[in-house]
Amino acid sequence: MFSYTFMQNAFLIALCISILCPCIGIFLVLRRYSMIGDTLAHASLAGIAISLLLNRNPVLGAFIFTALCGAATEFLRTYFQKYADLILTIILSLSVGTAITIISSGHLHANIDSYLFGSILTVTRTDMITVAALTVFSAAALIFFYHQLLYITYDEEAAQIAHVPVKWINYIFAVLVAAAISVSIRIVGVLVLSSMIALPVAAALQLQKGFRQTLFYSIVFSIFDMMTGLFTSYYAGVAPGGLTALIAVFMLTLVMVMRKVQQKSALHKKEVFNK
Repeated sequence: MFSYTFMQNAFLIALCISILCPCIGIFLVLRRYSMIGDTLAHASLAGIAISLLLNRNPVLGAFIFTALCGAATEFLRTYFQKYADLILTIILSLSVGTAITIISSGHLHANIDSYLFGSILTVTRTDMITVAALTVFSAAALIFFYHQLLYITYDEEAAQIAHVPVKWINYIFAVLVAAAISVSIRIVGVLVLSSMIALPVAAALQLQKGFRQTLFYSIVFSIFDMMTGLFTSYYAGVAPGGLTALIAVFMLTLVMVMRKVQQKSALHKKEVFNK
């Protein structure tokens, strides 16, 4: 399997995805912004369409357009403070409208299906280099702004009082979300990309650990989901995106069931002890 260059590239990209997505996703989920990740994932489709129309790198184009949409989301928060869902509708309408217009125009002489559903066959060395650069950039930014992001995640108002530059860090975080989405589109695909951002984090939260342990387990779940989906899709001959999403849902369900069984077992032992 690894004798093929495209599988080598796909494996390295999948590894980047499985580490980066939960690192971004944990902040989105804890801030209850997981739907923003889904909206920006769909926004990346417009960036892909524009890039293909101009014969440019689709991953880089998706990053630029998604970053602009993320910045626009933060900007609109000041105007629609009580209507957060309206902001997502505006961004979604802009991006999906742009994508559909370009795709249906007949001027796009490229197959966009691989970006919708994910594909290991279309991954190139250029994609791998672009993804690696975006991953390094995002990881460095996360490490540098880790404490500020953590402060804002748990109490944004207190962070403002403590003179943390909340506004600018939110803009930077929007760019980081765009980077995470951009590195994922080749393998996972636009339609199920949000699953890799939210579901491993959701599974890790069931363990009820501290923040750093939750982040660690999120990455563990993400790597398992991504690699299992990638290898299984290779032998099954299906798109890795949908299969990875199904595996992520299965793992979340499994952890929830195990958590429930553990709670009932602990309750039963407590009742026996009290008797």
